[in-house]
Amino acid sequence: MSKLIVIDGNSVAYRAFYALPLLSNSSGLHTNAVYGFTTMLLKLIEEQKPTHFLVAFDAGKATFRHKDYEQYKGGREKTPPELSEQFPILKQLLGAFGIKQFELEGYEADDIIGTLTKLADDQKLDVLVVTGDKDMLQLASDHVTIALTRKGISEVELYSPAYIKETYGLAPHQIIDLKGLMGDSSDNIPGIPGVGEKTALKLLHQYGSVEAVLENSDELKGKMKERVQSHADDARMSKELATIFRAVPMELSLDEMAFSGYEEEALGQMFQKLEFKSLLDKMELGTGGGAEAADTAIEVSVTVVDSESLDKLASKLQGIRSVYVEAIGDNPHLAEVVGIGLSDGSESYYIAIEDLKLEAAEPIRNWLADADVEKVSYDVHRAEVALHWQGIVLQGCRFDVQLAGYLLDPTEASHSLAAIASRYSFPGLQEDDAVYGKGAKFKLPAVEELAKHLGRKAAYVAKLSPELDKLLDSNDMKSLFHDLELPLSHVLAGMEEQGVKVNADELKRLGKELSERIDELVKQIHELAGGEFNLNSPKQLGEVLFDRLGLPVIKKTKTGYSTDAEVLEKLAPRHEIVRHLLIYRQLAKLQSTYIEGLLKEVREETGKIHTYYKQTIAATGRLSSQYPNLQNIPIRLEEGRKIRKAFVPSEEGWYILAADYSQIELRVLAHISQDEKLMEAFFKEMDIHTKTAMDVFGVAEDEVDANMRRSAKAVNFGIVYGISDYGLSQNLDITRGEAAKFIEQYFAVFQGVRKYMEDIVSSARTDGYVTTLLHRRRYLPEIKASNYNLRSFAERTAMNTPIQGTAADIIKLAMVQVAERLKEEKRRSRMLLQVHDELVFEVPAEELEEMKVLVPDVMENALDLSVPLKADVSFGSNWYEAK
Repeated sequence: MSKLIVIDGNSVAYRAFYALPLLSNSSGLHTNAVYGFTTMLLKLIEEQKPTHFLVAFDAGKATFRHKDYEQYKGGREKTPPELSEQFPILKQLLGAFGIKQFELEGYEADDIIGTLTKLADDQKLDVLVVTGDKDMLQLASDHVTIALTRKGISEVELYSPAYIKETYGLAPHQIIDLKGLMGDSSDNIPGIPGVGEKTALKLLHQYGSVEAVLENSDELKGKMKERVQSHADDARMSKELATIFRAVPMELSLDEMAFSGYEEEALGQMFQKLEFKSLLDKMELGTGGGAEAADTAIEVSVTVVDSESLDKLASKLQGIRSVYVEAIGDNPHLAEVVGIGLSDGSESYYIAIEDLKLEAAEPIRNWLADADVEKVSYDVHRAEVALHWQGIVLQGCRFDVQLAGYLLDPTEASHSLAAIASRYSFPGLQEDDAVYGKGAKFKLPAVEELAKHLGRKAAYVAKLSPELDKLLDSNDMKSLFHDLELPLSHVLAGMEEQGVKVNADELKRLGKELSERIDELVKQIHELAGGEFNLNSPKQLGEVLFDRLGLPVIKKTKTGYSTDAEVLEKLAPRHEIVRHLLIYRQLAKLQSTYIEGLLKEVREETGKIHTYYKQTIAATGRLSSQYPNLQNIPIRLEEGRKIRKAFVPSEEGWYILAADYSQIELRVLAHISQDEKLMEAFFKEMDIHTKTAMDVFGVAEDEVDANMRRSAKAVNFGIVYGISDYGLSQNLDITRGEAAKFIEQYFAVFQGVRKYMEDIVSSARTDGYVTTLLHRRRYLPEIKASNYNLRSFAERTAMNTPIQGTAADIIKLAMVQVAERLKEEKRRSRMLLQVHDELVFEVPAEELEEMKVLVPDVMENALDLSVPLKADVSFGSNWYEAK
């Protein structure tokens, strides 16, 4: 039996955007609306099993309704750019799903859906309309069900004619009469002033329609009679505006909307681009490189080296230059090393890890550890770390195919070896998923197939290395690669292998302290509530806040009152219980995620946490800490800061020393823009946020209050990240109009910054990319897009990438240079962590004074800027004391 699903694209995207926190991928593209929309699509496909599918969009702002009423939808604020930029991506995603999309100039999605449902009614075809707009209820019929989104978009409520009758006491066609009487502020439909839903329903239950209410207005009394009679024309017009037009001239056949299921490879590639890792894992989607890829692979002869033939391989090592280490598992510190592939480009060899550990394999291990023997590899950092835990040393790698592929285009969705090979004209290498399977289907193949796969990988590394090195040279990135990124990969591997000592007893003590604080909060909350209840139950919490304590209802869900973070933030000024609840939630998360979570990450044999720094994720060049993420330990709450007390030196009598760049991105902005006012602030060592407040508000230094400085700080950092008026309004809890005015005032004062923003966008449009001061490149093909939203996103990215990317490059330079100094001077001090703009060390007492000078000296001179770099240094017996 045929079933058509039609989605109101704009309505559902808007609801998804506001229901989910702002998410973005490593390219900086916001993805929360697309992610929410995607989860809805997957749920609909699974539960409803449609045979036909369509998503309808509004084609533009002006529709035929504006001809009759210019103020139609006039009260709506401009769509936030964080949402606008997601519409083109959403439409690409629908293409990957194989779902038809449609829009028509002059008409709204409502009208397209209304026309389709009329046709479906005529053909007795079952239709499910998914929307967040109650106006659509007028379309319900025996064959058309309206699914209204609830809880953002995670749930829907199904409205049939019977359910509409039960809920409102109206037939579907009377929904337009309801809107005619009560109006709709979201669409700027006036209705009759003073008539809300309750009054409108009462009138309709009595008279049946707008026209009948107007005809019988003499029966009404007092002010209601006066309002109805004086706004009769508004009511008629409002009903007309709310009426969905069901005769849109569209040539769209049912066959064009046919849906036979999504194509896994296309959807998998889209999810990779958007970095929807949880969906990729959950759905076990493939991303190409199956058996058909193997057919076009480069011919490689692969020999399996076993315990009997190790000596033969040892005699051939002189001609081998490529090493590929296969470590299974996301975290290289816990990965299972199954073996290595070695190659000269045409002849390859495979050795299982157990054979590599044999006494007879010592010459091969020595060759791997020889720093003077030049080798090439893929993901050298991961390979070094994984082999380290097997007691095997890897040194001498002079090229890394993954790092090179990432630098040549950091915005690519995948930097797997197969993906890089395919991009640079070496097709045919299978992706790991095609060989091993994915998720629950993962299984290592037989030795011959495994050897063939790893041997091929090693050969591809050998062939790709010289080609990618030439491309780095032609793109002016050879120094970035050889002098910064590759040396950094060895520095990171050393830091991670060293690890950071964790005082588990201190963590447990903090956990006990937190538990006591949480218990105390629960007791206070129960006292304020007048009785005990489950704080983690939204239903019980809603009853306490809104029924028992009478707090105003902000929003409702299908199951009752909403008690999400946004609601509690708005209610916090009204009652002490809400302020306690917000603190309770923060502390409960600290307890579960950071106390219990970090305790699980302490390696038993070392007593340390060994995080993993990924170099090839962020398009800006920033490092990403994983397994666990030590860059995310919350420090705004004192209880969060205290977690750093558990990070201690690994040797008795040593200190933790921390050095933190001061406002590095704003200093980079001052250098790049050459803005006189910004530069003046840094030369005079003024507080930059106070200086900005003085200039923007036109006040003296002693007149800058806390709110002025807070606003200035938000706009300073917002400018660096390409903030919009919407983003700034959310940060400062002000209107978008006020935020836009503030941004305009900022640019009026800091004209050098404005000129930089204009010039860099112009340059990006000409070149197709932007670069950091160290020539890290980021391509922006969308900068020339005809689509405004795509183009706007690319323009904001062009503005902030050189700033963020240069700041990332500077701290990486500092890490490499500090490591070199420590080695040259034979220091015992060790670099342990990089957290945003901060470097953390463990230092013996006798080196403390020298390190307090050495570290900031290197950091402040890592790169020569036209304003001084500044690094603040501190120390203590643990990381907490060092801040």
